[in-house]
Amino acid sequence: MRTAVWGTLLEHAQIIPEAREGGGTDPETASAAPRRRRGRTTLLIAGAAVLGVLAGTVTGYAVQYDREPTPLPPLAQPLPAGPKALAPDDATTNKTINANRWHKTDDDLGKLLVEAPGGAKVAGTGYEPVDVFAAEFFTAPDRALSNLVQTRFRRVASTVWAQDDKVFVKVRLLQFQNRSGADDYQTEQSDYMPYEDRAGNGGVAIPGLSGDLGRVWVDSKTEQRPGYLPVRGARAIARRGDIVMDIDYYDNRGKIAERDVIELAKRQLERL
Repeated sequence: MRTAVWGTLLEHAQIIPEAREGGGTDPETASAAPRRRRGRTTLLIAGAAVLGVLAGTVTGYAVQYDREPTPLPPLAQPLPAGPKALAPDDATTNKTINANRWHKTDDDLGKLLVEAPGGAKVAGTGYEPVDVFAAEFFTAPDRALSNLVQTRFRRVASTVWAQDDKVFVKVRLLQFQNRSGADDYQTEQSDYMPYEDRAGNGGVAIPGLSGDLGRVWVDSKTEQRPGYLPVRGARAIARRGDIVMDIDYYDNRGKIAERDVIELAKRQLERL
């Protein structure tokens, strides 16, 4: 900064003549060194630069205007060649038409039911009519049937077996039109299991699932009915996709090993 100021002072000292003592200026000196019109050269250079930029821009537009337009690359590649469509025949089914969207849960739901252990007596396996299921399973069948329809219930398959007339098991697979309906059923049934008139405890999570997707409850108390042995119950509920697994497990010896129910639930989930 000091150097710049000093240079400016020197410049003025060379251009502006010194004032005389009397306050005037020497005519000869004044005519020999006229006052300089500062900034003119700078303006000329700046103007030339602006004109150069404008000229280059106009020339670029003119050149681009005369060129042929460059075609854009295609947005998508052509689809790979696939098999030609065939006319339907006697072998055509809903599964063959939707082969690329078919899931094993769209097949026979009974095939996904867990198999009874060796030595167990299977009482029955297959589909249950929804009204029969509602009448057997719920204390208020009419209201339950209405709720199932609202949640877009699709179908239910079940299997029942007994072991040594001591252990009785019923496994149900309930399928809904979408995950929302299955989630509603699983959540509602799980929420009341800790009540005293049900399991009476919070249950345990099924390994491999979060607690809000699958749990096992072993009843805290046995159920004693006149003329019958004391019975202890257990239940496993879990959701996978649009299917809810619902297992009822009873033992008339009055005790249940929690791990047995958990293992059965895991075996059933592996098949979904």
